[in-house]
Amino acid sequence: MALIVQKYGGTSMGSVERIEHVANKVASWRARGHQIVVVVSAMSGETDRLLKLAKSIDPRGSEREFDQIAATGEQVTIGLLALALIKAGVPAKSYTGWQVALRTDSAHMKARIASIDSERLLADLAAGIVPVVAGFQGIDETGAVTTLGRGGSDTTGVALAAALKADECQIYTDVDGVYTTDPRVEPKARRLDKITFEEMLEMASLGSKVLQIRSVEFAGKYKVPLRVVSTFVDGPGTLITLEEDSPGGNVEDALISGIAFNRDEAQLTIAGVPDRPGIAAAILGPVGDANIEVDMIVQNVGADGSTDFTFTVHKNDYERASDVVKALAVELGAKGVRTATDIVKVSLVGVGMRSHAGIASKMFKALAVEGINIKMISTSEIKISVVIEDKYLELAVRTLHRAFELDQAKS
Repeated sequence: MALIVQKYGGTSMGSVERIEHVANKVASWRARGHQIVVVVSAMSGETDRLLKLAKSIDPRGSEREFDQIAATGEQVTIGLLALALIKAGVPAKSYTGWQVALRTDSAHMKARIASIDSERLLADLAAGIVPVVAGFQGIDETGAVTTLGRGGSDTTGVALAAALKADECQIYTDVDGVYTTDPRVEPKARRLDKITFEEMLEMASLGSKVLQIRSVEFAGKYKVPLRVVSTFVDGPGTLITLEEDSPGGNVEDALISGIAFNRDEAQLTIAGVPDRPGIAAAILGPVGDANIEVDMIVQNVGADGSTDFTFTVHKNDYERASDVVKALAVELGAKGVRTATDIVKVSLVGVGMRSHAGIASKMFKALAVEGINIKMISTSEIKISVVIEDKYLELAVRTLHRAFELDQAKS
């Protein structure tokens, strides 16, 4: 008998029929003797609908109230799934995040988990009850409802698995695993049997929508066995594992594991600021104080003693970042501000990069042959990212997928 945490996404919970299908899957696992805790998302599109409704009143309104509204989506699905389980003969109880006492900090709309009180869930499991927990949400020290950011139900699932010391965390979604890239962009994309936590962390941070980055961080930190599987198609899915646990131990055979991309990038440049010590801190300090996360950074030094400072942010933060930068430009005596929202980031990811030279040159040459200009470059030990014009996204992904032979399984 194993203790398994199963998380079902918005597509899996998209209708009463699908919720009943999920209930049957949970009942099947329980019938095999396993203890099951279920974490669910809101119905597909429901969180967007709720936030659109809230922002129709005030686009820049109280984030505390946005969280209060957005969290109601999961409250509906936990109740519906609990009803479906009870109807199927499975004792079940639904819980919101605050009822479980999943405590977070107070960073509304992107809160981080501080602690989880697992006592109530363990008592239910001991009594043969299936707890159905609302993903994406928690409660801060003031008693306010918080949400964990997009894809936060994944994080809830992995965090619960860690707190409960579960044998496995299964992420059920509308895809049957992690692919070399998005099959909607490259039809030849291939499902990976396994991928390391480190690679998955990079893929998630670089735009892959399969898992939220913090869920992968939790899984890697607490060594939670994590598997991405389909709600609708039976199959092994993709196992996310530690590098040293990789079967055969020869992960370097796979030079590149995948291509990630992110359409949600915006670029800002402060042109002609003084080239002096501390200028980067003078720019990024106020941006950070505004709770805006910066992604890629490039600083170009001119011959006239000035520098152009360019960085990217998430498009959701673009307007606020633009306001901050324009104010800074005046304060620092800059020559001007340039912005762009018609950009994307495309990234190669693979632990094999550690022991193979020439990956970057091969990537740049493949893009150059197709006439794709690179605006920014960022590298780490196992990834290379470039910013390009958004109109070249699909061409770039397909070109790189072909250049690195990702459609061919490595033996």
